[in-house]
Amino acid sequence: MPPKRHDAAYEPGLVVPAADGSPLLTDHYFPLTDGDFPTVLVRSPYGRGIPWAPMYGVLLAEQGFHVVLQSCRGTGGSGGEYALWQHEAADGQATVAWLREQPWFTGVLGTTGPSALGYAQWALALDPPPELRAMVIQVGLHDVHGFFHSSGAFALENALVSAMGRLHYGRGTANFLRAALRLRRHLGKATHTLPLGEAYVPGMGGRVPFLDAAMAHPDAADAHWHGADAGAAAERLSVPTSLVTGWHDVFLDQTLRQYERLRGAGCDATLLVGPWTHNSAMQEGWPEVFADSLAWLRAHLCGDPSGLREARVRVHVGGRREWRDLADWPPAAADRRWYLADDGTLGDRAPAAAPPLAFRYDPADPTPSVGGPLLSGKAGPQDNASLEARDDVLTFTTAPLTEPVDVLGAAGVELRVGADTGHADVFVRLCDVDARGRSTNVCDGLRRLRPAGPGPAAVTVTTSPTAYTFAAGHRIRLQVSGGAHPRFARNTGTDEPPAAATRLVPTEVALHHPSVLVLPQTKKAFMPSTSER
Repeated sequence: MPPKRHDAAYEPGLVVPAADGSPLLTDHYFPLTDGDFPTVLVRSPYGRGIPWAPMYGVLLAEQGFHVVLQSCRGTGGSGGEYALWQHEAADGQATVAWLREQPWFTGVLGTTGPSALGYAQWALALDPPPELRAMVIQVGLHDVHGFFHSSGAFALENALVSAMGRLHYGRGTANFLRAALRLRRHLGKATHTLPLGEAYVPGMGGRVPFLDAAMAHPDAADAHWHGADAGAAAERLSVPTSLVTGWHDVFLDQTLRQYERLRGAGCDATLLVGPWTHNSAMQEGWPEVFADSLAWLRAHLCGDPSGLREARVRVHVGGRREWRDLADWPPAAADRRWYLADDGTLGDRAPAAAPPLAFRYDPADPTPSVGGPLLSGKAGPQDNASLEARDDVLTFTTAPLTEPVDVLGAAGVELRVGADTGHADVFVRLCDVDARGRSTNVCDGLRRLRPAGPGPAAVTVTTSPTAYTFAAGHRIRLQVSGGAHPRFARNTGTDEPPAAATRLVPTEVALHHPSVLVLPQTKKAFMPSTSER
């Protein structure tokens, strides 16, 4: 961590009026040094204590910023009724209006924060105040519906963990730990019991209205979600914005979409993608994340660009285990096609006519989730041996590679697939198989199928993007299965609403030839790393 520049102090428990007049409890951190300093606003639905106070309040004040750390409406002691997204834009504007009245406010404002604290920044950016000069959004989201229903299936485990955190994180450590342990005790039963809309209640200690509503409204076009997507802010934004995510972050896809929109708008934007999960980015990754974020704030709030990196994009390349700089994201790449063969291989040529490959997905014994973008400690790269040993998981593997294969971007799996019930999910996962045969997940994706006409349907399942090098001697493996439970709520095999379904019907899923894995490969995307300059 960088050495501090100033001693710091703070004023706790200030009251800022929300848009409806509700009191928003706010702490003000500041350098104990005479002079003018810019302000950084951090709005949190998770309280104002650990970890936000030391990570943002103290550290940024010691670096020469006023820091305004505020509990969102209905959380952390603030008044009013809590809502997932409905108040964030208006209350952010009300807070900036309050800042204008403070004698220490210079009119130079930045924002920062992760996860839901990132959503608060996007909400403010829908109508950015003139004082806003920079944003730093770390592992953040802009689309609440997209968190719950990113692939057509309900993000069950992450939804439960997130709801528990929103309800209890700002109520003290003891309260949070009790709630977390209760959810852990009940998670297995809750995710295997029907109907799902009732089964989750013991694990949460009661009904959660916003969770009920999320399950009951899977369609993004439903009026329930009006105003929940603040991503349009990025399409017209001129505020310099720094984005941080990880290859196993639950908000990776949303962050990369934010970056794409910002670049399309001509906004000054930068991107940092580390080898992190949602949680580890703010833990093991914090020194890298804080240094990058601090450099951005200093450049745009203090007029000091000396700490900025040269490249717009910095990514950690899995397999190589090294940082690399890119001119932009995604880099130009050429698609390489690998065909799925009936002998379980991936090859360069389409196989001759052969019967379809099939597996039986039984929602009473759902294919389990292993690692990947989770909010729990089980997230990230994991050994997939037990998963690949199941009868309901098909695997397709290349011969040992004769040279490294660099993959930068999202993989696509073009399938011709049929399901006898008409109701099925298709989960695909890209894995790296090392010389000892250990299979480790790199990236994955899921698509929910709907009843279609006779015959197999042509569908493409797209994984989350990655930056990964499959080393010479390793093998590339593709998994195809019918789900990843409880990361995603299981497909019941019926047309019953997911939250109210009471029947489980097994589904026969058939993969017809030709089906193909499409990898975005490149050999010249990397700029020299910092250590090589």
